[in-house]
Amino acid sequence: MSKNNGFVRILLSNPAALVGLGIFATVGIIAILAPVLFPGDPLAMVGQPLLWPGQSSEYILGTDALGRDVLAGIAHGSRASVLVGIAAASIGLVLGTVIGATAGYFGGWIDDLLVRATEVLQTFPPFILVIVLVAIGQPSVTTVTLAIGFVSWPSIARLVRAEFRSLRQRDFVLAAQSVGYGHFRIAVGEILPNAAAPLIVISSIMVAQAILNESSLSFLGMGDPNIVTWGTMLGSGREYLRTAWYLTVIPGVAISLTVMALNIIGDGLNDALNPRLRVR
Repeated sequence: MSKNNGFVRILLSNPAALVGLGIFATVGIIAILAPVLFPGDPLAMVGQPLLWPGQSSEYILGTDALGRDVLAGIAHGSRASVLVGIAAASIGLVLGTVIGATAGYFGGWIDDLLVRATEVLQTFPPFILVIVLVAIGQPSVTTVTLAIGFVSWPSIARLVRAEFRSLRQRDFVLAAQSVGYGHFRIAVGEILPNAAAPLIVISSIMVAQAILNESSLSFLGMGDPNIVTWGTMLGSGREYLRTAWYLTVIPGVAISLTVMALNIIGDGLNDALNPRLRVR
């Protein structure tokens, strides 16, 4: 049985991973179809304020204090969450991989310099640094995405550096050097594919963390004011916890389910990419 077949077999035989994939796939489909399912402006006031879920057949999840459709907000909010989560994780993954690979492959003073830079950035609490970066720039989806992506690379860099330091003296690397492969080809074509497994696993966790960070920023009123997000819905509903608790519970459940799904997917990928499990 090939490695790919073993990976797929273990992943598909993991019920929890399948549940996680199903939840996240549902969120992704809703995000893609949101403009079709709810073509109007999700920030528009369309009904009577504070209709409870089930109280109106037109607004299944009710309306908020301004008469906005909660279900439309959840659907369009998933677009912002998925977009920011994937984009920010991609930025952090690329930056961390480049910096970690450079440090781990070359070693010496390059390694020392990049490790010191990584340690300096890690002395700042990540979320506080995100708040500072967003406050300096104009609050927007782009600013939030770049800020979250920027603060997330140090952990990736340390992981990639450790993998490259472990792999750079392996026989396949020495063989590539002996036939005249350049540094770039060895690092990208030979070492990186062998170090990809932990990166694949951690990428799902990074997306989940990015979604949480974006939701937290929006909850604090530092998100893009021109779009609806789960965090802004959560923040606007906190004033009505006693009288209309559904305004915070519904977006809170959406955030929790998505983050939980991504963490479960990460666990499933970790099991599927474990070579000791693939050979069974």
